[in-house]
Amino acid sequence: MMAAITAKQNGHQVILLEKMKSLGRKLLITGKGRCNITSSLDMGEFIKNTPGNGRFLYSCYQNYTNQDMIQFLKEQGLKVKEERGNRIFPVTDRSQDVLKCFTKKLKELNIEILYNTQVINILVKQENNANKVIGVETNHGKMEAEKIILATGGKSYPLTGSTGDGYRLAKQLGHTITDIKPSLVPLESYDKDTCQQLQGLSLKNVEIKLKDKETQKYIYKDFGEMLFTHFGVSGPTILSSSAHLVRYKKINEKLKKQDIFLTIDLKPALSEEKLDERIVRDFQEIKNKQFKNSFDQLLPKKMIPVVIEKSGIDAHKPIHEITREERKRLVGLLKNFVVKIKGFRPIEEAIITSGGVCIKEIDPKTMQSKKVNGLYFAGEIIDVDSYTGGFNLQIAYSTGYTAGLLQE
Repeated sequence: MMAAITAKQNGHQVILLEKMKSLGRKLLITGKGRCNITSSLDMGEFIKNTPGNGRFLYSCYQNYTNQDMIQFLKEQGLKVKEERGNRIFPVTDRSQDVLKCFTKKLKELNIEILYNTQVINILVKQENNANKVIGVETNHGKMEAEKIILATGGKSYPLTGSTGDGYRLAKQLGHTITDIKPSLVPLESYDKDTCQQLQGLSLKNVEIKLKDKETQKYIYKDFGEMLFTHFGVSGPTILSSSAHLVRYKKINEKLKKQDIFLTIDLKPALSEEKLDERIVRDFQEIKNKQFKNSFDQLLPKKMIPVVIEKSGIDAHKPIHEITREERKRLVGLLKNFVVKIKGFRPIEEAIITSGGVCIKEIDPKTMQSKKVNGLYFAGEIIDVDSYTGGFNLQIAYSTGYTAGLLQE
């Protein structure tokens, strides 16, 4: 949509081919239906928040910034607000209203949209010893075109229309497609019993770390919110961690060996020493109660039986009988609650796709293919991806705008 709008505003005749019966279906489900439009961070920070080839986007980010996007929405009559973590949302909390801004602009510019139209092949001819696009073959016949922007999305959430068609089309034209993997995706755990006991529990203000047991190195650290599920873990910090984990060396081998640990610091504001002091104070006040009744002020109700079990301390033991060694073990557990990671949920459950058209084969200043003249790329089809927080949508706007300029 952004590419079509930009191309039309720059004097080109534009036809938008849409495989589905309506536009922007993936946009509608972003931010749990609220649409995390972008981030308020400086554009330089966007590159830092893009572990998947962030530097490639430097020119695109300069061409079309988060402020440009906010201004675009404002011109269409939609105001935005900033929430925790620099996240920008529409004031209405409705992704539908963001989509309306795009469709309103498309209509205003009289851009022709063909729905239920799937591109089967991109047609090319040899010109000056190079391939040049001349049109497309669709399920409704052939169409001529001097330039084509491929903005088909990735392979995540296929019900929205992103079923990986773009990868096939690009590959047919000689482009390299890097490994397609799920990113910003929940993680499955070997500790299924523990996760099922805690299913539905959302933890806020915790510190998470992904650790390689073999090397004792941390792959990723984050602070914020996470969620236990029947298969493992999810939530904002976990989704962001998956973007790093998917790129970790020999990851599949490490996961099979059960070498990847998620450690959760349930009390990140307190050092082990301070946490121990707090537990001592709590225990003093209820010293005649049983151990199982000592956590009301310290932990969510659902977590108490799991922590008791993992601590190895008898649940019925009177608190005044708990030894210093047992208390230290409890402190260690609260500061390092371990969940063994088994792997990623399927790509169909991923928010975005890691991998895609190799960036070495795309001109970063124009988004034009280096292999086929007149072919441009925008969005998730390219091998770029970011953390959660509005960054991936900004990639869509910025690459869409740059591709839409249709520069040679």
